[in-house]
Amino acid sequence: MSDEEASKYPHSAISTWSGFVYQGKVALYHSLKLINEGDTRFELQLDSTDDFAIYKDNKLISAHQVKAKIGDYRSNYKEALEKSAALELDRVAGIKRFFHISQPINDHSDYVHPSTGERVEFYSYGKSKHCALDKIEELTKQIIKEIYAGQNVIFDDSLLDANYCLLSDRISSEALAIHAKIQNEGDTQRQAAYKNRIDATSILSGITDTNPYQRKDYYAIELKARLHAYLEERLVESLPGMSDAAYERARNIYALIRLSEGGDFKILCQLMKPSEKFSRIQSSDIRRYSDLVHTISADPILKRLPHYLDSNNKFYAPTALYLPEPTDKKYCTSEIIAEIKDNDDLGRLLFEFNNLIAAKATESFTIDTKYTNCFDESSIVAQERIDSNITRSLCISILTRDDAEARLK
Repeated sequence: MSDEEASKYPHSAISTWSGFVYQGKVALYHSLKLINEGDTRFELQLDSTDDFAIYKDNKLISAHQVKAKIGDYRSNYKEALEKSAALELDRVAGIKRFFHISQPINDHSDYVHPSTGERVEFYSYGKSKHCALDKIEELTKQIIKEIYAGQNVIFDDSLLDANYCLLSDRISSEALAIHAKIQNEGDTQRQAAYKNRIDATSILSGITDTNPYQRKDYYAIELKARLHAYLEERLVESLPGMSDAAYERARNIYALIRLSEGGDFKILCQLMKPSEKFSRIQSSDIRRYSDLVHTISADPILKRLPHYLDSNNKFYAPTALYLPEPTDKKYCTSEIIAEIKDNDDLGRLLFEFNNLIAAKATESFTIDTKYTNCFDESSIVAQERIDSNITRSLCISILTRDDAEARLK
């Protein structure tokens, strides 16, 4: 296929999705690269002057457009390059203009606008003029390591992963929130996005001053990042054969995950695998949970966490429970009862979400137990709290996907 022929084909949903998740990652990488080069006086602006932009002393230093998975030919990017070179508002003549792409194309030479003469440079990642979606995290972590070395910060891979997770989540969440508000609220939010910038010192402190292991919500935020990454990977793989309705549903689930606060992920951490202690969720459980949410026929309610309601307004929560053998029912029952006794929060959650959909189970079954609802210890003295405990009957249904779908029709 020639360059000209390729340009006639419309962009698929893949480019929309990939650009949606790529922008924040690239903005973080470029910001950390500037910091590593000794510049800590800039401000990062998201989704306003361009996909992202760098300001210093309230003047635009560089404008960045980010495109992912659009095509193999330069002509696929013709309109975007023209837009990047345009003279508009702060994008005056002579500023630096960068173009970020996630896949190689047939011509990476600078683009020069025929009328304005403005130059757009394809951004360099080392010796490469592109960076694949699955490589940007690796490159960003390498920059963080160099910053640590320059500042004599003692670190290990666990601390590096945790701080990258927290900072990446902050940048990407802010980009997505700004994008959503602009789409829904228009001009007032465009003005807010223009003025709302993240200063370099704040980005630097995000990787040098933070000890994530002292934060109670660490596992929740880590789960958020890992679940988001898996959803992203799975969706990109599934897009070519995905219907518009399925794509919209997947994007809405993704948006909920990205915009949710840490408290919602504490809930998800406990409900995803209620038979185990609150801790780091395993990759296999994230995969099973995500696959269940995407394949169950009922549309989820996207508040707090993906869940479902039947005609009697009873709550159903998808889980990663994996019970492929008939004997698993016995062990799952005893493990959940044991966890409830040690974890008041889990007991309260299961009283609300008492219908759990297993990622895989040979049959549906019921767990009958007791749940002691304790009042907040800080609100009354200990003896009053003990006297006020309310013991309730708790009936938990563990459902196969087929049985859950039958109830939700």
